[in-house]
Amino acid sequence: MSDLRRAEFGNFLRSRREKLTPKAVGLAAGRRRRTAGLRREEVGELAGIGVDWYIRLEQGRAVNPSASTVDALARALRLSKAEHAHLKALARDADRKPFVREEVPAHLRNLVEGLNQPAYITGRRWDVLAWNPAADEIFGFSGLGEDERNTLILMLCSSRARKLFGAGWKDQARRMVAQFRATHDLWAGDPAFVALIERLSCGSREFKIWWAAHDIRGPAAGQKLLEHPSKGRLKLQYASFQANDDPALKLTIYTTQV
Repeated sequence: MSDLRRAEFGNFLRSRREKLTPKAVGLAAGRRRRTAGLRREEVGELAGIGVDWYIRLEQGRAVNPSASTVDALARALRLSKAEHAHLKALARDADRKPFVREEVPAHLRNLVEGLNQPAYITGRRWDVLAWNPAADEIFGFSGLGEDERNTLILMLCSSRARKLFGAGWKDQARRMVAQFRATHDLWAGDPAFVALIERLSCGSREFKIWWAAHDIRGPAAGQKLLEHPSKGRLKLQYASFQANDDPALKLTIYTTQV
Protein backbone atom coordinates (compact mmCIF):
# COMPACT_ATOMS: atom_id res chain seq x y z
CA MET A 1 0.00 0.00 0.00
CA SER A 2 1.05 3.59 -0.52
CA ASP A 3 1.59 5.77 2.55
CA LEU A 4 -1.74 7.53 2.03
CA ARG A 5 -3.57 4.22 1.58
CA ARG A 6 -1.96 2.93 4.80
CA ALA A 7 -3.07 6.05 6.65
CA GLU A 8 -6.68 5.63 5.51
CA PHE A 9 -6.52 1.89 6.28
CA GLY A 10 -5.34 2.62 9.82
CA ASN A 11 -7.83 5.44 10.32
CA PHE A 12 -10.67 3.18 9.27
CA LEU A 13 -9.55 0.39 11.62
CA ARG A 14 -9.35 2.82 14.51
CA SER A 15 -12.79 4.30 13.80
CA ARG A 16 -14.39 0.83 13.79
CA ARG A 17 -12.52 -0.28 16.93
CA GLU A 18 -13.65 2.79 18.85
CA LYS A 19 -17.29 2.10 17.98
CA LEU A 20 -17.32 -1.48 19.24
CA THR A 21 -18.16 -2.38 22.81
CA PRO A 22 -16.79 -5.43 24.64
CA LYS A 23 -20.35 -6.72 24.96
CA ALA A 24 -20.82 -6.62 21.18
CA VAL A 25 -17.95 -9.08 20.70
CA GLY A 26 -18.65 -11.26 23.73
CA LEU A 27 -15.99 -9.84 26.06
CA ALA A 28 -16.39 -8.83 29.68
CA ALA A 29 -16.20 -5.09 30.24
CA GLY A 30 -13.47 -5.59 32.85
CA ARG A 31 -11.77 -2.65 34.47
CA ARG A 32 -12.76 0.92 33.74
CA ARG A 33 -11.83 2.05 30.24
CA ARG A 34 -10.27 5.41 29.54
CA THR A 35 -11.70 5.60 26.02
CA ALA A 36 -14.71 4.18 24.23
CA GLY A 37 -14.51 1.00 22.22
CA LEU A 38 -12.23 -2.01 22.27
CA ARG A 39 -8.57 -1.96 23.22
CA ARG A 40 -6.02 -2.68 20.52
CA GLU A 41 -4.90 -5.87 22.23
CA GLU A 42 -8.50 -7.09 22.24
CA VAL A 43 -8.80 -6.59 18.49
CA GLY A 44 -5.49 -8.35 17.96
CA GLU A 45 -6.67 -11.31 20.04
CA LEU A 46 -10.00 -11.51 18.26
CA ALA A 47 -8.29 -11.37 14.86
CA GLY A 48 -5.55 -13.83 15.85
CA ILE A 49 -2.69 -11.42 15.17
CA GLY A 50 -0.04 -9.91 17.44
CA VAL A 51 -0.91 -6.65 19.14
CA ASP A 52 2.30 -5.01 17.88
CA TRP A 53 1.37 -5.95 14.32
CA TYR A 54 -2.14 -4.56 14.80
CA ILE A 55 -0.79 -1.31 16.24
CA ARG A 56 1.46 -0.90 13.20
CA LEU A 57 -1.54 -1.37 10.93
CA GLU A 58 -3.65 1.14 12.84
CA GLN A 59 -0.82 3.68 12.84
CA GLY A 60 -0.49 3.40 9.06
CA ARG A 61 3.08 2.16 9.23
CA ALA A 62 4.86 0.30 6.44
CA VAL A 63 3.25 -3.11 6.67
CA ASN A 64 1.10 -4.84 4.07
CA PRO A 65 -1.62 -7.14 5.46
CA SER A 66 -2.45 -10.35 3.64
CA ALA A 67 -5.94 -11.11 2.40
CA SER A 68 -6.46 -13.54 5.29
CA THR A 69 -5.41 -10.86 7.80
CA VAL A 70 -7.86 -8.37 6.28
CA ASP A 71 -10.65 -10.96 6.52
CA ALA A 72 -9.72 -11.72 10.13
CA LEU A 73 -9.81 -8.01 11.01
CA ALA A 74 -13.21 -7.67 9.34
CA ARG A 75 -14.58 -10.51 11.47
CA ALA A 76 -13.00 -9.16 14.65
CA LEU A 77 -14.39 -5.68 14.10
CA ARG A 78 -17.81 -6.98 13.02
CA LEU A 79 -17.64 -5.10 9.74
CA SER A 80 -20.62 -4.95 7.44
CA LYS A 81 -20.36 -6.28 3.90
CA ALA A 82 -19.71 -2.76 2.57
CA GLU A 83 -17.10 -2.04 5.26
CA HIS A 84 -15.33 -5.34 4.61
CA ALA A 85 -15.19 -4.60 0.89
CA HIS A 86 -13.79 -1.16 1.66
CA LEU A 87 -11.06 -2.58 3.89
CA LYS A 88 -10.06 -5.03 1.14
CA ALA A 89 -10.02 -2.25 -1.44
CA LEU A 90 -7.73 -0.13 0.74
CA ALA A 91 -5.36 -3.08 1.21
CA ARG A 92 -4.91 -3.52 -2.53
CA ASP A 93 -2.02 -1.51 -3.90
CA ALA A 94 -2.98 0.78 -6.76
CA ASP A 95 -0.88 3.22 -8.74
CA ARG A 96 -3.38 5.90 -9.67
CA LYS A 97 -2.79 8.77 -12.04
CA PRO A 98 -3.96 12.22 -10.90
CA PHE A 99 -7.71 12.68 -11.15
CA VAL A 100 -9.03 14.24 -14.34
CA ARG A 101 -12.65 15.28 -14.69
CA GLU A 102 -14.42 12.74 -16.87
CA GLU A 103 -15.95 13.33 -20.30
CA VAL A 104 -19.32 11.83 -21.14
CA PRO A 105 -19.46 10.16 -24.57
CA ALA A 106 -21.95 11.75 -26.96
CA HIS A 107 -24.14 8.65 -27.17
CA LEU A 108 -24.50 8.48 -23.39
CA ARG A 109 -25.27 12.18 -23.20
CA ASN A 110 -27.91 11.78 -25.92
CA LEU A 111 -29.40 8.81 -24.07
CA VAL A 112 -29.77 10.79 -20.83
CA GLU A 113 -31.18 13.85 -22.56
CA GLY A 114 -33.76 11.68 -24.34
CA LEU A 115 -35.19 10.15 -21.17
CA ASN A 116 -38.51 11.44 -19.88
CA GLN A 117 -37.68 10.61 -16.27
CA PRO A 118 -35.19 12.79 -14.33
CA ALA A 119 -31.69 11.46 -14.96
CA TYR A 120 -28.08 12.61 -14.72
CA ILE A 121 -24.54 11.24 -14.96
CA THR A 122 -21.87 11.75 -12.31
CA GLY A 123 -18.16 10.94 -12.17
CA ARG A 124 -15.88 9.48 -9.50
CA ARG A 125 -15.80 12.77 -7.57
CA TRP A 126 -19.58 12.99 -7.86
CA ASP A 127 -19.42 15.90 -10.29
CA VAL A 128 -22.60 16.20 -12.35
CA LEU A 129 -21.45 15.81 -15.95
CA ALA A 130 -24.69 15.45 -17.93
CA TRP A 131 -28.41 15.75 -17.19
CA ASN A 132 -31.78 16.00 -18.87
CA PRO A 133 -34.48 18.71 -18.67
CA ALA A 134 -36.55 16.67 -16.19
CA ALA A 135 -33.61 16.53 -13.74
CA ASP A 136 -32.85 20.20 -14.33
CA GLU A 137 -36.40 21.16 -13.34
CA ILE A 138 -35.87 19.53 -9.94
CA PHE A 139 -32.21 20.18 -9.16
CA GLY A 140 -31.40 23.27 -11.25
CA PHE A 141 -28.07 22.05 -12.63
CA SER A 142 -28.01 24.44 -15.60
CA GLY A 143 -28.10 27.47 -13.30
CA LEU A 144 -24.83 26.47 -11.61
CA GLY A 145 -21.20 26.94 -12.59
CA GLU A 146 -19.13 23.86 -13.35
CA ASP A 147 -17.39 23.97 -9.95
CA GLU A 148 -20.77 23.98 -8.20
CA ARG A 149 -22.25 21.06 -10.15
CA ASN A 150 -21.33 18.38 -7.66
CA THR A 151 -23.96 16.42 -5.76
CA LEU A 152 -22.08 16.66 -2.46
CA ILE A 153 -21.62 20.43 -2.72
CA LEU A 154 -25.26 20.82 -3.70
CA MET A 155 -26.46 18.68 -0.80
CA LEU A 156 -24.17 19.93 1.96
CA CYS A 157 -23.37 23.55 1.11
CA SER A 158 -26.66 24.78 -0.31
CA SER A 159 -29.60 26.17 1.66
CA ARG A 160 -31.76 25.25 -1.33
CA ALA A 161 -31.02 21.55 -0.79
CA ARG A 162 -32.00 21.77 2.86
CA LYS A 163 -35.34 23.25 1.86
CA LEU A 164 -35.79 20.78 -0.98
CA PHE A 165 -35.21 17.72 1.22
CA GLY A 166 -36.92 19.16 4.29
CA ALA A 167 -37.03 16.86 7.31
CA GLY A 168 -35.25 14.12 5.37
CA TRP A 169 -32.16 16.21 4.62
CA LYS A 170 -30.00 14.93 7.48
CA ASP A 171 -30.51 11.24 6.73
CA GLN A 172 -29.95 11.70 3.00
CA ALA A 173 -26.88 13.88 3.48
CA ARG A 174 -25.26 11.54 5.97
CA ARG A 175 -25.91 8.56 3.69
CA MET A 176 -24.21 10.37 0.83
CA VAL A 177 -21.15 11.19 2.94
CA ALA A 178 -20.76 7.54 3.99
CA GLN A 179 -21.10 6.36 0.39
CA PHE A 180 -18.62 8.91 -0.91
CA ARG A 181 -16.09 8.03 1.81
CA ALA A 182 -15.63 4.61 0.19
CA THR A 183 -14.55 6.30 -3.05
CA HIS A 184 -12.54 9.09 -1.46
CA ASP A 185 -10.25 6.79 0.52
CA LEU A 186 -9.05 5.16 -2.70
CA TRP A 187 -8.09 8.64 -3.98
CA ALA A 188 -6.68 9.97 -0.70
CA GLY A 189 -4.21 12.78 -1.28
CA ASP A 190 -5.26 13.51 -4.85
CA PRO A 191 -5.47 17.33 -5.21
CA ALA A 192 -8.97 17.27 -6.71
CA PHE A 193 -10.34 15.19 -3.84
CA VAL A 194 -8.44 17.20 -1.22
CA ALA A 195 -9.97 20.40 -2.64
CA LEU A 196 -13.47 18.92 -2.52
CA ILE A 197 -13.11 17.84 1.11
CA GLU A 198 -11.80 21.29 2.07
CA ARG A 199 -14.75 22.90 0.32
CA LEU A 200 -17.26 20.65 2.08
CA SER A 201 -15.57 21.14 5.46
CA CYS A 202 -15.79 24.91 5.12
CA GLY A 203 -19.36 24.85 3.89
CA SER A 204 -20.95 22.35 6.26
CA ARG A 205 -20.53 21.86 10.00
CA GLU A 206 -22.36 18.54 9.77
CA PHE A 207 -20.00 17.27 7.10
CA LYS A 208 -16.96 17.69 9.37
CA ILE A 209 -18.64 15.60 12.08
CA TRP A 210 -19.81 12.86 9.71
CA TRP A 211 -16.48 12.75 7.89
CA ALA A 212 -14.59 12.24 11.14
CA ALA A 213 -16.83 9.25 11.92
CA HIS A 214 -15.43 7.45 8.84
CA ASP A 215 -18.67 5.57 8.19
CA ILE A 216 -18.88 3.50 5.02
CA ARG A 217 -21.97 2.58 3.03
CA GLY A 218 -22.30 0.83 -0.28
CA PRO A 219 -24.38 2.10 -3.22
CA ALA A 220 -28.07 1.26 -3.10
CA ALA A 221 -31.36 2.26 -4.66
CA GLY A 222 -33.74 4.22 -2.49
CA GLN A 223 -36.41 6.84 -2.11
CA LYS A 224 -36.35 10.62 -1.75
CA LEU A 225 -39.14 12.87 -0.52
CA LEU A 226 -38.77 16.41 -1.81
CA GLU A 227 -40.58 19.68 -1.15
CA HIS A 228 -40.18 21.42 -4.49
CA PRO A 229 -40.97 25.16 -4.61
CA SER A 230 -43.08 24.86 -7.78
CA LYS A 231 -43.88 21.15 -8.14
CA GLY A 232 -44.90 20.64 -4.54
CA ARG A 233 -44.23 17.39 -2.70
CA LEU A 234 -42.42 14.79 -4.81
CA LYS A 235 -41.95 11.15 -3.89
CA LEU A 236 -39.17 9.71 -6.02
CA GLN A 237 -37.58 6.30 -6.37
CA TYR A 238 -34.02 6.26 -7.65
CA ALA A 239 -31.38 3.77 -8.78
CA SER A 240 -27.89 4.16 -10.22
CA PHE A 241 -25.95 2.18 -12.81
CA GLN A 242 -22.33 2.10 -13.96
CA ALA A 243 -21.67 2.77 -17.63
CA ASN A 244 -20.07 -0.05 -19.60
CA ASP A 245 -18.08 2.50 -21.60
CA ASP A 246 -16.41 3.91 -18.49
CA PRO A 247 -17.09 2.43 -15.00
CA ALA A 248 -16.20 5.83 -13.52
CA LEU A 249 -19.47 7.19 -14.95
CA LYS A 250 -22.66 6.56 -12.99
CA LEU A 251 -26.16 7.06 -14.36
CA THR A 252 -28.86 7.91 -11.82
CA ILE A 253 -32.52 7.69 -12.82
CA TYR A 254 -35.57 8.82 -10.84
CA THR A 255 -39.16 7.67 -11.16
CA THR A 256 -42.15 9.43 -9.64
CA GLN A 257 -44.35 7.57 -7.17
CA VAL A 258 -47.97 8.47 -6.66
